[in-house]
Amino acid sequence: MNALKALVKNGRIVVDEPTDLPEGTELQLVVLQDVDNDVDEDEREAFLAALDEGIDDADAGRVVDASVVLERLRSLERSTA
Repeated sequence: MNALKALVKNGRIVVDEPTDLPEGTELQLVVLQDVDNDVDEDEREAFLAALDEGIDDADAGRVVDASVVLERLRSLERSTA
């Protein structure tokens, strides 16, 4: 699943490309405009590619629960204190 490009028209989000997502699929959107005006097109493309890679990993079950990651970070912090 690639990132979708959408525009806001009359206060509504409009996807301007075809998708094969099933009816009723819930999406989480990330606003790219105005996040960082210093981001060039190559950086934006790298960001979108990283999102696609993360989606692929999640679809394949290659994920770690956030609570596990946070506990590992806290453990590292305690061991270096």
